[in-house]
Amino acid sequence: MSTRAPVARRLTRRLTLRARMALLTAAAVALAVAACASAGWLLTRNQLYRELDRRLGAVSGGPPAAPDGYRPGPPGQGPRVPRLPRQAEALLAACSSEPTGTGAQQNPPPGPYEIMQLVRADGRRCTVPGAGALQVTAQDARIARGESGHAYHDGTGVTASGTEDDVRVLTRSFRLRDGTPAAVSYAISLDEVQGPLDNLALMLTAVTALGVVVSAAAGLAIARASLRPVDELTGAVEHIARTEDLDTRIPEEGTDEIARLSRSFNTMTAALAASRERQQQLIADAGHELRTPLTSLRTNIDLLLRSQATGRDLPPETRRNLLVSVRAQLRELTSLVGDLLELARPADTAPVRETVALHEVVDRAVERARLRGPGLTITSDTRPWHVHGDPASLERAIVNLLDNAVKFSPPGGTVAVRLDRGELTVRDHGPGIPAADLPHVFERFWRSPSARSLPGSGLGLSIVARVVAECGGSVALEPAPGGGTLARLHLPGTPAPGD
Repeated sequence: MSTRAPVARRLTRRLTLRARMALLTAAAVALAVAACASAGWLLTRNQLYRELDRRLGAVSGGPPAAPDGYRPGPPGQGPRVPRLPRQAEALLAACSSEPTGTGAQQNPPPGPYEIMQLVRADGRRCTVPGAGALQVTAQDARIARGESGHAYHDGTGVTASGTEDDVRVLTRSFRLRDGTPAAVSYAISLDEVQGPLDNLALMLTAVTALGVVVSAAAGLAIARASLRPVDELTGAVEHIARTEDLDTRIPEEGTDEIARLSRSFNTMTAALAASRERQQQLIADAGHELRTPLTSLRTNIDLLLRSQATGRDLPPETRRNLLVSVRAQLRELTSLVGDLLELARPADTAPVRETVALHEVVDRAVERARLRGPGLTITSDTRPWHVHGDPASLERAIVNLLDNAVKFSPPGGTVAVRLDRGELTVRDHGPGIPAADLPHVFERFWRSPSARSLPGSGLGLSIVARVVAECGGSVALEPAPGGGTLARLHLPGTPAPGD
């Protein structure tokens, strides 16, 4: 394989986009100009050659009327061919293949041609005095034998002055009075054609070169104008990479590809800015939520250490209350860290999905809720329902939903849990949620002003919303008839695992 193509590709890659566009534009224009120049030169050449052929046909007795050069004769008598004067018979009888000079006793046939000669049927040429000589071609010989009527071709001849010249030749067939076939060739010099063609070729070459230069300059100007929006986009990207300023926006003018790219880039930076803002808010909220249990833990542990360092033992009841508080704060920290890890999982990293018996998950969550609310009555009515999802995430979401009902239920209250055809309802008899707070209950770290004194991080319901959305379901909270809150969770599925 030739190494020129890979080298050319490497050189092209080293050029800038602007230079490549200018180079491609210049190449395209150069090819177009070269094609037009070549076509113009060929058309001019053909026209000049047709004019030479017309003149040759005129000096030879008129242009051939039929494709084979024969003129149609009277009906029933066959074709007629042009006849030369009686001198042709004498010239053929005293045939000389070498050109002879012009003498006073010689009377060559006049005509506006440079060279004229006769060709015998055996292919031998017979020169005309003072009319030069031509090389006889195989085509001329066939015409002399009467196998063809006429032919135009380029050739080489010697003029009467002895100069060798390139000529345009017309050879025509004729017959002597005795019916013997022969041919006569007329030639005109090609200098009057070659000279203008050479001048035209030089002029077209100059025009092509000028067109390439102009097209290269135009291509560079077009590339600069076309790539100006790309330069602006590049500058904006470099500015963002340098300053991390995601609020930078690129003008979105027009409907072309650059405008679409600008809109896509602005959409991307807006999404990145929103993601960074959510991340910063999550860190700030997590730090705020972690500060309270950590402060309480540090205070309780400091009291225990101080009592041990000073040798003053705390009363058993006080010591027990401190340890219970430490355990509660540790439990709250554990729950908070678990919630943060669940929310920190990327949305595109989906958990393991499998067929889950939702009624069994609800039953396990109800048992856990009863342990957390020993003074409450939690009723459960579940029907078989199978969904597609992650068992651990689903159980965590339902436990969070039940914990929310347990937390707001009054002492001795009742929580009713029901699962029927994919709809899970959890009904408590607590104080309920104000209508103004309902749109915010599934936001991260959001807590109702009336519930900020209660334990919790404000992440439970946001985890419920995320898990339900991953399973293609929906969840909502609404005021329950007679007071309290009714949670409705719907997950698509089937009553039997194989349905």
